[in-house]
Amino acid sequence: MDGLASAGPSKLPRVSDSQFADLEKELARRPAEHGWEDQRWTLRRVRELIARTLGVDCSAAAVWRLMHRHGWSWQCPARRALERDEHAVELWKKDVWPQVEP
Repeated sequence: MDGLASAGPSKLPRVSDSQFADLEKELARRPAEHGWEDQRWTLRRVRELIARTLGVDCSAAAVWRLMHRHGWSWQCPARRALERDEHAVELWKKDVWPQVEP
């Protein structure tokens, strides 16, 4: 029976709970305050923020697990905005996006 007892987690998280508390303070400051143009936190941005503020390099999957473990979830609008102008969106996709896309 002693051999069947758990030895604990196979791998400790790279970001401790106290470090995550510091990260949450940075996330509360909004993306624009960290130099991004829009107000969306993406896994790539959170990963970069972790590297900058905590000095920890981790994969996007690890960032997702970290955020999920601390109660953060992926958010998506329930519906499109009523004010959305479909014609303007199509023009933007046709004219502007090809210039922006790397």
